[in-house]
Amino acid sequence: MNSDVPEDGNAFWAQKTLVEQKYQYVLDKVTPHTKERWIFTGVALFLYFVRVFFAQGWYIVTYALGIYLLNLFLAFLQPKFDPSLEMDMEADAVEEGPSLPTRSDDEFRPFVRRLPEFKFWHSATRSIVIAFMCTLFRVFDIPVFWPILLVYFCILFTLTMKRQIRHMIKYRYIPFNVGKKSYGNKSFN
Repeated sequence: MNSDVPEDGNAFWAQKTLVEQKYQYVLDKVTPHTKERWIFTGVALFLYFVRVFFAQGWYIVTYALGIYLLNLFLAFLQPKFDPSLEMDMEADAVEEGPSLPTRSDDEFRPFVRRLPEFKFWHSATRSIVIAFMCTLFRVFDIPVFWPILLVYFCILFTLTMKRQIRHMIKYRYIPFNVGKKSYGNKSFN
């Protein structure tokens, strides 16, 4: 008898466990394929926008998706341990976990994201799929004047990214790998 199936033999729980195992298997297989995962997510987002454009509706769902993706992106850009909060802790002489260097004489500490790349991709893709599923039901098509939502989202995006970039400049961290620095000639003759 399969040890993963609950003892009571309930068919629903057995199927649920089987689906969860298959889902985890697929996630484990796609984990190392970063570029392909993001291409899939981009295609899914493009298909979602095509669906919304031709259906002329679901603007609230699109706005909610945009806000959620913006929050995910911000969590992806932020360090796990916020240096601005650590400055307050240093004033209280409390130290918890590694921090980013704040002065030029500080030692190098690697950038650890608040939201890892895989979780960012997984949450973004899942939210796009859920938003696409919402477009299949008229109950989620709430009539709104979409230009106001678009302008509000653009303002929110601009202000939020401006604040995030200022934070990055103030505490001198870059959340992206800009490549390995090369020193001198590459040939080893």
